[in-house]
Amino acid sequence: MKRVLIANRGEIAVRVIRACQDHGLESVAIYSDEDRNSMHAQMATHAYALGGTSAVSTYLNIPRIIEVAKESGADAVHPGYGFLSENALFAQSVIDAGLTWIGPPPSAIKALGDKVSARKIAAKAGAPLVAGTADPVENADEIIAFAKEHGLPVAIKAAHGGGGRGLKIAHTLEEIPEAYASAVREAIAGFGRGECFVERYLDKPRHVETQVLVDKSGHAVVVSTRDCSLQRRHQKLVEEAPAPFLSEKLIEELYRSSKAIMKEAGYIGAGTCEFLIGADGTISFLEVNTRLQVEHPVSEEVTGIDLVRQQFRIAMGEDLGFDDPEIRAHSFEFRINGEDPGRSFLPAPGRITQWQIPTGPGVRVDAGFKNGDTIGGNFDSLLAKLIVTGATREEAVQRARRALSEFIVGGLATAIPFHRAIMEDPAFTENFGIYTSYIENEFKNEIPPFAQSALGSQTHAAPEQLVTEVNGKRFEIFVHAPEPVHKRHRAKEGASGASTGTAVTSPMQGTVVKVSVKEGQKVVAGELIVVLEAMKMEQPLSAHRDGVIANLSAILGETVSSGSTLCDIIDA
Repeated sequence: MKRVLIANRGEIAVRVIRACQDHGLESVAIYSDEDRNSMHAQMATHAYALGGTSAVSTYLNIPRIIEVAKESGADAVHPGYGFLSENALFAQSVIDAGLTWIGPPPSAIKALGDKVSARKIAAKAGAPLVAGTADPVENADEIIAFAKEHGLPVAIKAAHGGGGRGLKIAHTLEEIPEAYASAVREAIAGFGRGECFVERYLDKPRHVETQVLVDKSGHAVVVSTRDCSLQRRHQKLVEEAPAPFLSEKLIEELYRSSKAIMKEAGYIGAGTCEFLIGADGTISFLEVNTRLQVEHPVSEEVTGIDLVRQQFRIAMGEDLGFDDPEIRAHSFEFRINGEDPGRSFLPAPGRITQWQIPTGPGVRVDAGFKNGDTIGGNFDSLLAKLIVTGATREEAVQRARRALSEFIVGGLATAIPFHRAIMEDPAFTENFGIYTSYIENEFKNEIPPFAQSALGSQTHAAPEQLVTEVNGKRFEIFVHAPEPVHKRHRAKEGASGASTGTAVTSPMQGTVVKVSVKEGQKVVAGELIVVLEAMKMEQPLSAHRDGVIANLSAILGETVSSGSTLCDIIDA
């Protein structure tokens, strides 16, 4: 293995490129038209254009990625996370092309990527499980029947999903039809398949996982536990290792069942077993992520193990040569997402006009973007990860407060104000009353909405990078020029959207994925009007008043700008 193509973008592509440099390997970046000036395209040894802007035409385009791998002379492929990282067909295509696949066998990806199949494997391995459907459900009526038998709330999950997408929680029977429809939509959009299954949802559960490595000899080690309970919309915001406030008995069971699941599945490589732990200590297997996790750095920081380089070693056929490592520190990871915590974490595309990252003892920043980059709405909202480590959890908390105070991003909203607030919340820092829906249910969100400062605009643009491609390979030209006046003014414009008066307006730039009303239809306050999607997240918009739908302009599949009027609700 000498030259690795990274089938991804952003922060994780940069992370793998750096591991390649450390391991003495060449790297090949691939990029969409939108990403031609990206960090990962600039940092790799070689960079090739995919051609196109959407995920389907670029980072999900298996034939094109294989073609580029051959053109570039790559002899191995690392999928990162997201996109095709858990796609068994992609893994098999890489292997069939004579390339080394840096990941688990396609058979294991297929068996564990289907959550219904994964539950059956976990049951064979003796892992703890809550009640769930044995196979995907056909319709909402089946879910209602399950809920009547096993109780509410229920979790509706995309069988081929992950990362919180295609996951909906229904607390009442009436919520089930729309929750099921939304889960199917997200599953099809994110993973190409809409099958969903159902399981009993534990009340106020913690999300705890294990980082597992398995070599080709079948030797499995658990690198560490992690707690990932701080989530919004079932997507993680803060993670830490090791998972705090767990008994030795619980930890032993997590280690045992994780290794047993991987052995039963014939797993090789890096993977994560995820569990829910109820308030009463009940453990329930959730899923296996057959890839590297976003939060993998906290496990690295508390053990000194480079997980990406271990992936390289395993792919090359080497034995791990160690057992479960000793945990020797405590580490937090804060996801620096492009979203506005002051507006219910709405996605917030935009241009980075200031980028000041923290440094000092125990501080690591894994970033995929830099000052001057434009963050679009086509891909995930993750800009960077702040990882803070201390000898104890208390020291890590202290360092995290300092590091977060130093982290300054201008030009667009980020999750940083939330992170600063949560590090002052005793429920997180002291008595750990955190569970997966804590943010929605108990967190006192007094964070003001993001407001663009006039100081955030620049009188001169950053040097413009023009990219030329010869046979698909990337070359750079820099052009220095003043920023046009009209762009400076546009940077100062607000981006808020709210439903006031009769108008229902879009709170963000996004794509219309569902229109639930018709012109002239009577609605009541709280009734669903449209569903928007941006940065891989759905945002339902409901009626703010009783009335009749008028001037309906929302069209399925069209992109709307922040603040645009989607319809009016006039008096009946």
